[in-house]
Amino acid sequence: MEENEKTELLCIGNAIVDAFATVNPSRLDGLGITEPVQHVRRELAGRVLGDLRENSGSGLTLASGGAAANVAKIASMLGTKSAFLGCVGKDDLAGFFGDELREAGVVSVLKQSDGETGLCLVLNSGGRGDGGTRIAASPGASLDLGEDDVSEDLISRADAVVLDGYMLDRARLVQRILRLASRHGIPIALDAASVFQIMERTEAVLQYSRNYPLIVFMNADESIMFYNTIRKGGGADGVMSEREKEVFILKEICPVLKCMTEGDIFPVIVIKLGGRGAVVLAGGNIHRVGTFAIVPGNTVGAGDAFCAAFVSAWIRGRSIRECASLGNKVAREVLMVPGTGVKKGKLAWLSRLLR
Repeated sequence: MEENEKTELLCIGNAIVDAFATVNPSRLDGLGITEPVQHVRRELAGRVLGDLRENSGSGLTLASGGAAANVAKIASMLGTKSAFLGCVGKDDLAGFFGDELREAGVVSVLKQSDGETGLCLVLNSGGRGDGGTRIAASPGASLDLGEDDVSEDLISRADAVVLDGYMLDRARLVQRILRLASRHGIPIALDAASVFQIMERTEAVLQYSRNYPLIVFMNADESIMFYNTIRKGGGADGVMSEREKEVFILKEICPVLKCMTEGDIFPVIVIKLGGRGAVVLAGGNIHRVGTFAIVPGNTVGAGDAFCAAFVSAWIRGRSIRECASLGNKVAREVLMVPGTGVKKGKLAWLSRLLR
C-alpha cells in the first residue's frame, strides 16, 4: 500500500489457504482426521494436501481463506476499497494466497515468517452418517503476526477495521488494534469466529464492546453460547432446530443483548441466522431482517460474505435494515461455491446497490 493511500476496509487476521476436496471417510480416519472440526499439525495438513494434489479424483480446489481475508475479498468484489494484513510463510501457498487477493482487487500487506502458510482442509467425506464434511485447520505462519506489524498509520487510513475473531487468543495484539482504531474514531467489526472462541472469550468481548466502537458478528450457535456464558449456564440446553434457535434468540437472547446497545451508536450486535436471515441489535432497538433459504453447495465463507456486505453498506451510511439485507443477498451467492470462490460478475448487481 502506498504512503497516505486511503482504504475503506482494513481487514486483519489469519492468512489461510482453504483446500476443498472429496475423500473417502475411512481414509480420513486413517489420517487421524476424525472430527467434524479439529486442529491438526501443519506437517499433517501439508501431507494430506500433497496427497490430494496427486489424486485427481479428489476434485481439489484451493481458495484464499481466513475470515478477515474472505471479508476483504468479497468487499473488494462489491467495489469497496479493501486491504488485508496478515502473515504467510515462505512457500508456494503464500504466493497463491497473495495472488488470489490481488486478483480480487485487495491490497495485501503480507508479513513473512519462516513457518508454513496456514492451511484449512475442508473435506467432503461423502457419507450421511459421518457428518458429511470434516474440517481440519492448521494456522501455521498466520500466528506469527505480531504487535509491531500493526502500524498506526495503516489503521488511521481506514474507514473501518475488520478483525478475525480467531485472533482473540492474542490479547495484546487485539488490544493494540482496538486502541489504535478507537483513537482515530474508526469502528471495528469483530466476528466471534466459533462457539469455542465465544465459550472462552465472552468476558473479553463484553469488555471490548463497552470500551471500543465495536460491531460484533455471531451466528445462532455462537449467540446462544454467548448468552449461556453470560447467564452462567442458565440458558438453552439440548439440540434445537434452526427454527427453534430463531425463536429462542428472539424471545430470550435479544432482550438481554438489547440492553447492551442502549444509549449509544456502539456496540452493534449482529446475529446471523443462515437461511432465516439476521437479527441486528443497535441503539436499543431490535431489527429482524429475513431472507429466503436455498440449498447450499458449501457454507464455508458465507458468514464472512455477510460481514463484508454489512460493513461495506455501513460505512456508506446505509440503514441497519439495508446493511443486513445486502448481507443476506451476498451470503446467498457465496453459498453456491466452495469458500469465497464466487466470480466477481456474480456480485456485479449487488455492487450496484452500494453505489
